[in-house]
Amino acid sequence: MSKLTEKRRVVIPVRAGDVMAEFISFDGDDSGKEHIGIFFEGKSSEKNDIPLVRLHSECLTGDVFGSGRCDCGEQLDEAIDRINQEGGYILYLRQEGRGIGLYSKLDAYALQDQGYDTYQANEMLHLPEDGRDFGVAAEMLKAVGVTKLRLLTNNPDKAKQLIEHGIDVVELVPTKVHMNQHNRQYLETKAKRKHHTLKFD
Repeated sequence: MSKLTEKRRVVIPVRAGDVMAEFISFDGDDSGKEHIGIFFEGKSSEKNDIPLVRLHSECLTGDVFGSGRCDCGEQLDEAIDRINQEGGYILYLRQEGRGIGLYSKLDAYALQDQGYDTYQANEMLHLPEDGRDFGVAAEMLKAVGVTKLRLLTNNPDKAKQLIEHGIDVVELVPTKVHMNQHNRQYLETKAKRKHHTLKFD
């Protein structure tokens, strides 16, 4: 990947106009995935000088259709609410299914229906447990002038990869645990296998 630069910023009213956000496109990404940055000015009178940032990997089933099998849609909603208040960025990364793609994710779901966990299913399909590359997120951040941030995440690997790519992660801000009857095992598996900082009742 060559060095990323900002291509265009466009203001888009989201939440039916309740939230105003700048959507940012980039030049220099030869993957063709069209990752997007979303900037929120922040409403709070006590805005932190260090931006709050969420790296959010695309999840069609959760983000768009509200799937109960994951917590992605709820995490995206939470990120919009919090970053709109505090100021910062959501980087919407086109890495569906932890990087394996939508069709493969559905194949993995079919195996999960047989009793395998989310990582075992990927292994059975000869796919990586987590194929996401957050290095591109670091390059996106540098392109918009952010090298120091507070990271909204429960996933320590996101912070690790950002730090490896020259971003100063000064604080990990945990997200809420969005649990329901369909995703409890999924969330517990993330905590057990990948050390996500999730606290369960």
